[in-house]
Amino acid sequence: MTDRVEINPAVMQGKPAIRGTRIPVELLLRKLAEGATVEDLLDAYPRLVADDIRAALDFAADTIAHETVLALGSQ
Repeated sequence: MTDRVEINPAVMQGKPAIRGTRIPVELLLRKLAEGATVEDLLDAYPRLVADDIRAALDFAADTIAHETVLALGSQ
């Protein structure tokens, strides 16, 4: 985790969120995937700064980088 992303069971049911907000990392990723720009997100969520969005992307990349994929045999 970073100093900008937290996992707190009392906030968003423990989903990773931007620290000090109720803005989940997942929401930011989905908005970016839909074509939103960093500027769009900053306008829509005034509590965010560009570093928060970069931290969300970094958190997601780190999470995926540490996943293990197990291949199951076909049946």
